[in-house]
Amino acid sequence: MSDKHYSFFGAVEKSFDKAAKFTKWDPGILEQIKACNAIYSMRFPVKRDDGTIDVIEAYRVQHSHHKAPCKGGIRFAAEVNQDEVMALAALMTYKCAIVNVPFGGGKGGIKINPREYSPFELEKITRRYTSELIKKKFIGPGTDVPAPDYGTGEREMAWILDTYTTMHPGEIDAAGCVTGKPVSQGGVRGRREATGLGVFFGLREVCNMPEVMERLGMTVGVEGKKIVVQGLGNVGYHTAKFFQDAGALIVGLAEYEGAIYDENGLDVDEVFNHRKTSGSILNFRTATNLANNTDALEQECDILIPAALENVINVKNAPNVKAKIVGEAANGPLTPEADEILTAKGIIVVPDMYLNAGGVTVSYFEWLKNLSHVRYGRMEKRFNENMNAHIVTQMEGLSGKKMGLKEKEYIVHGADEVDLVYSGLEETMVTATREIMNEWKNDPSIPDMRTAAYVVAINKVATSYAELGIFP
Repeated sequence: MSDKHYSFFGAVEKSFDKAAKFTKWDPGILEQIKACNAIYSMRFPVKRDDGTIDVIEAYRVQHSHHKAPCKGGIRFAAEVNQDEVMALAALMTYKCAIVNVPFGGGKGGIKINPREYSPFELEKITRRYTSELIKKKFIGPGTDVPAPDYGTGEREMAWILDTYTTMHPGEIDAAGCVTGKPVSQGGVRGRREATGLGVFFGLREVCNMPEVMERLGMTVGVEGKKIVVQGLGNVGYHTAKFFQDAGALIVGLAEYEGAIYDENGLDVDEVFNHRKTSGSILNFRTATNLANNTDALEQECDILIPAALENVINVKNAPNVKAKIVGEAANGPLTPEADEILTAKGIIVVPDMYLNAGGVTVSYFEWLKNLSHVRYGRMEKRFNENMNAHIVTQMEGLSGKKMGLKEKEYIVHGADEVDLVYSGLEETMVTATREIMNEWKNDPSIPDMRTAAYVVAINKVATSYAELGIFP
């Protein structure tokens, strides 16, 4: 079988069907879960800076309404099409279910290369897209909440928020209509690095499981592990950085202009700054340049982390993958055929549908912050610091010994917003990893971790539908 007629949504459906066999739900419920509930395809004109007019193609898909609101990012990319947006919306449904975030899945996309448009043109496109979503009630804090994705960030989310609030004067929860906003606009601290940190927490938990590491012939823990990251955008950079800080060796990095490899380890920040100044990651100090960015996927390493676009590991290069663990930081980086090849080789693929859920988890925290209208930690931080300081004073008095300044600061410190966000994300990813691994362990006939993750997701979504009484 080849990847020639590859459909991303078809691949998601294939994975779903593979997992559905390990559940006991009625076929009708399974069909309802699989289907995209609402698809909005739009075309609108935008006047360029030079006076010419472009017709912009854009989409918003609401995959599931078993929970409200729907949740999912908006990507700006030349490759955007309806099939891709449908697939990403479906993955969002399963992702939210696995990590216990009470949202239905959604996704948006605008078919443009953002590098070819000026900031003013991008603002016009984003605001027009938002107004089109408002017309059809495809955005709102209780209906559908977008977020950043490939090609978008805080700036675009601020434009979406401003457009929404302008058209909904006096709506008190309007800030909850979009997440991934700047902190000054109701965003949450820790959102920018959330997906990368979630990838780190998920893979760290897999590496901390003795029986899994034993099967792979690896030592427990992430320290000393050799890691290759494809993609040095927001997700790839933060993933690599958290692994480096935990004592792992980043031996390979790839971006669209090429890839570099150094078995002794690369300093992520130095590579990042080298790319900023030179415009490329190539020709970095002691590193070896690789001809193609995809060559990084075939290098010697313990953990391979594709953190760019989908479909990068396929039937052609899957047989050459040397990693023992593949962590899908990107959405759909493996085709179904590649998945089967890697599973046959005994490689554990930690699936995208939960591994990159850090973004939506912290988006959930941001949405809750917007609805509660209070910053995390504001109410209790000083109380906790005063209480901890009192306990330290009592301990010092009873023991007759003074505590070191650093230790004292660490114990007395009350949680800031970012501390609470990191803690909530760690709890979410660790719990989700264990749930998936337990499902896999309890049913040895489940072939891989992705199928186990789908089984967990299907059971949770189907239970929601059953409890809603939609299917008597």
